[in-house]
Amino acid sequence: MITKGERMPEVPTASRTVELSVAAPAFNEADNIAAAVGEWRGYLEDHPAIGAWEIVVCDDGSTDATRAILEDLRKGCPELVVVGFERNRGAGAAIAAAIAATRLDWVVLLDSDGQFPISNLDGFLDRVRAGEGTAFSGARIRKADGLRYRWGSALSGAVGNLLHRTRYRDFNSIFKVVYGPLFRTLPLESGGMNCSTEITARVVEVGHDWIEIPIEHRERGGGSRGWRFWRGARDRALFVGYLGYRRWLLRMGVLRPPALPAAGGPADPPLEVR
Repeated sequence: MITKGERMPEVPTASRTVELSVAAPAFNEADNIAAAVGEWRGYLEDHPAIGAWEIVVCDDGSTDATRAILEDLRKGCPELVVVGFERNRGAGAAIAAAIAATRLDWVVLLDSDGQFPISNLDGFLDRVRAGEGTAFSGARIRKADGLRYRWGSALSGAVGNLLHRTRYRDFNSIFKVVYGPLFRTLPLESGGMNCSTEITARVVEVGHDWIEIPIEHRERGGGSRGWRFWRGARDRALFVGYLGYRRWLLRMGVLRPPALPAAGGPADPPLEVR
């Protein structure tokens, strides 16, 4: 779907180590955030395949102690970058802001509730270093969500595959490892929990394929979901319909694919970069 004259980030070449940014949203995650950041830091510091690293967390206007905990953690970890909003703007906005604030060659997208252990990267790093692609996505072997959440995800994933003519096992997975210059230029519009679905669709839209790798998924470390099931189901149905309609307009030539900036271009910072 790339038109003449547009520049796409090139497929990375093989490398000995990976320079990696962790990007994560956080909303009222006071119960989880210290353990999550500690787990991420320990993994990144100790893994021989990882060179330079950073952790970027966007606090989405939390009303609990999330921001204070992050600021305290930052004092002992200069690689931790805290960005945020004064008021809650939704998971999609927080994810986009965290991604935009990253600087390194590769970005791993995580959540702050402990559902996706960073050790899942063990299955990604060799393939990233080998230069096999620009976009890797974790396919949850056994989802730890409740039954209705699993059904909803399976249904929307099936529709997403149908609309985009793909066959991905886990269309909605948030655990993704994407080449930074590509990730930071994706036009993301989702305001809520559909951002992971949109990222899958957008990468396909701009002409890249996902490489899926099996990952572990576990229950939340604490706290509660920031969205209600029926409202979330309604929003996901509407958003998947929007992505499908947009895909159809692109195929018909009514819309032009987004023109991505040259790789490595600067991104607008989110609010309150610290």
